[in-house]
Amino acid sequence: MILKFLFVTNILFIVGCGVSNDRPMAYEIHGIDVSHFQGKVDWSAVKEQGVSFAFIKATEGEEHCDTLFYSNWKALKLAGVKRGAYHFFRPNLDPSLQAQNFMMNVSMQNGDLPPVLDMEVTDYDDPEELVKNVTIWLDIISTAFNTKPIIYTNLKAYYRFIAGRFEDYPIWIARYNDKAPELGNNRQWNFWQYANSGKIEGIRQEVDFNAFNGTYQQLESLCIKNLPSSEYFQRVSASAE
Repeated sequence: MILKFLFVTNILFIVGCGVSNDRPMAYEIHGIDVSHFQGKVDWSAVKEQGVSFAFIKATEGEEHCDTLFYSNWKALKLAGVKRGAYHFFRPNLDPSLQAQNFMMNVSMQNGDLPPVLDMEVTDYDDPEELVKNVTIWLDIISTAFNTKPIIYTNLKAYYRFIAGRFEDYPIWIARYNDKAPELGNNRQWNFWQYANSGKIEGIRQEVDFNAFNGTYQQLESLCIKNLPSSEYFQRVSASAE
């Protein structure tokens, strides 16, 4: 593989040959996202390279929890990296049970990034049914954490399922291209996953790179601020059963 080196403030990113040298430099705040596939992460080393935030896989479907979620979640807090957790959505499974799976496994705090709905599987027989199920998950999680979840998807799925809907939800777009995503109708993306084969010190495996569309203060303003009480959270979780 031909490699290119991207210098963003004090970060050295190494990515595949399909990525422009100057693209990330337009954005001040950068982060990564990981799951158990990346193995054990040295979060202190990652932070030292200027990574400001990280999304980690928490749950998938109705029952699965990522095997490294708990250790990553705790380590991110200790390292001082802004943390977020995502749920890999399965459109053919009960969205209420999927929301419950996320709530039962993820203990969030004020200052964390909002929960993320990872909407990658979109080859569903009934598009309107998929949108309905996504809405159910988003509504339950919005109520439980008192914040609008982030919706992650690719640009094609965004235009098919998200555009014109969910206007007040933050958007995270996967687009491995020299050009930043364009959502139309003056809507701005919040996060851009611009590479999926990056290398960075502290992680042995390839990792996804992301940019935030704003300043660090704007990233802070997106975070959870008024997390409901544990009793309220338990009632919402029980109602999703």
